[in-house]
Amino acid sequence: MLPGWLTPAQQTWLVGQFRIWAAGPVPIRAASVHGHRMSVQSVCLGWHWQPYRYSRHADDVNGAAVLPLPDWLVRLGRRALHETGHPAEHVARYTPDAALVNFYDIGAHLGMHQDHDEVCRAPVMSLSIGDACTFRFGNTATRTKPYTDLLLRSGDLFVFGGESRLAYHGVPRIHLDTAPAGCGLTVGRVSITLRMTGLTDSPEKPAPR
Repeated sequence: MLPGWLTPAQQTWLVGQFRIWAAGPVPIRAASVHGHRMSVQSVCLGWHWQPYRYSRHADDVNGAAVLPLPDWLVRLGRRALHETGHPAEHVARYTPDAALVNFYDIGAHLGMHQDHDEVCRAPVMSLSIGDACTFRFGNTATRTKPYTDLLLRSGDLFVFGGESRLAYHGVPRIHLDTAPAGCGLTVGRVSITLRMTGLTDSPEKPAPR
């Protein structure tokens, strides 16, 4: 974790990009898990995520192709790995091909889960903008304790990989009225999560669980 990794100007610019992404061609939406709609809204780049699978088209929304992942996000991901102490050869090979961009409004939360829908187990990189959140980072065996509650503030970077790549994690709480002036948001939280899926364009089918 690197606190304050993004400057206020960078945060504002990323919020502007988020608003462009959220407008389409696949609009921001709340996915459904086992028939229950999530309180978190999301928009995807590169690959469209819905519970337990990735696809190039958002067949659970409007069938449109998702926006490509921009090259600058790949470069940002590599810089994040470099600045969190990953070996140079790992940084050079790190080529995220999917971004899951979440918006947490008042009362939104995210239950404990693993990021296991990817074939590749390269590190996951997450950026926070807006209201602070309690980020619960657990173990690889169970959704329950032991876990550690961290406070992620606007501009913070969090990267997890290696033995912790499949750790259960979640966001039990958003702390309202904590977004700093000049971050681009007055309420709510945006998180940008980069992943390497290891998937190819054909066939589109669920990743191994």
